[in-house]
Amino acid sequence: MQEKKDAPLRSDAQRNRERILEVALAELTQSADAPLSAIARKACVGQGTFYRHFPNRESLVLEVYRYEVQQVADTAAQLLETRAPDQALREWMDRLAQYAMAKAGLADAMRRATCKPNALAGLGHGPVTSAVTLLLKANEEAGTIRPGVTPDDFVLAIAGLWQIDPHGDWQSRAGRLLDLVMDGLRAGAPGA
Repeated sequence: MQEKKDAPLRSDAQRNRERILEVALAELTQSADAPLSAIARKACVGQGTFYRHFPNRESLVLEVYRYEVQQVADTAAQLLETRAPDQALREWMDRLAQYAMAKAGLADAMRRATCKPNALAGLGHGPVTSAVTLLLKANEEAGTIRPGVTPDDFVLAIAGLWQIDPHGDWQSRAGRLLDLVMDGLRAGAPGA
């Protein structure tokens, strides 16, 4: 009998997964090249258990990223309650950049994971895409961005964040990049 893909994990399997993610966050924040075997060992799980949850480095990095940016993603709805849609979108992008740069090793791991062909497809689901979808929809309905921008378009447009050196003047570089993205989103907007 095959197990359903969406079936909830057993409680011990869920604990193992969470422990792996917690250890991976700490290790990848320190070094993008942290060995997977060291992450498994520090999480107190065997290699088989580790690879059942995360078959490769990219899947682990993308899941750690999703796991960590849940907080940032959750702010999208909060920002839309108190700000105009375009202001909410721009402020949300700043929060994403601040968080990513604060996790320098994780940003480096993310940059490496997304440099491979089709790696961005791994971001197709989860809290970031939900937040982006919510913000883009609100902006399209308000006429503050061009119609038809997809979450994939948006993720590709901000992918330059992962190329910024988190140890340099990342704030001004990220600000300029995100301003350019907003200018591009606004170009052709019905309300412009």
